[in-house]
Amino acid sequence: MLAADYPFLEVLGSMLVFFAFIIWFWILITVFADIFRRRDTSGGSKVLWCIFVIALPYLGVFIYLIANHEGMAERNIKQAQAQQAQMDEYVKSVAGSGGGAAAEIEKAKGLLDSGAISQAEFDSIKAKALAS
Repeated sequence: MLAADYPFLEVLGSMLVFFAFIIWFWILITVFADIFRRRDTSGGSKVLWCIFVIALPYLGVFIYLIANHEGMAERNIKQAQAQQAQMDEYVKSVAGSGGGAAAEIEKAKGLLDSGAISQAEFDSIKAKALAS
C-alpha cells in the first residue's frame, strides 16, 4: 500500500536529498578536522572559522573549501607521508636486520668454523632457528 502512494521519482528525490546530506556532513567533518589540524593559524582564527562554519553551515563549509583548498591538500599529503614513514619504520623494527633462519644458521656456521662454538652448540642454534 505504501509503495503505491510513494511514486518512483519521489523515492529518487528522497534518496538524492539523503545522499547530499551525508556528503555535506562528511565535508563538514573534513573541514573541522582540517581546522584543528592546522599549525599555521592561531587559536583565535580557528575559533572564528568554527563559528562561521556553525553559524552558516553550507556557506561556511564552501567558503572554507574555496579559501583553503591548497593548504588542505598539502596537509593531507604531509599526514599521509608521515603515516607511511611511521609504518615503514615500524616494519623495519619488527623485521629486524637478521634475515631469518638462514642468516642465523650462517652466523652459527661461521662461529663453528672459527672454533668459537662446538658442534653441539651449532646443532642447538640450528634447531632453534629452524623452529622459529
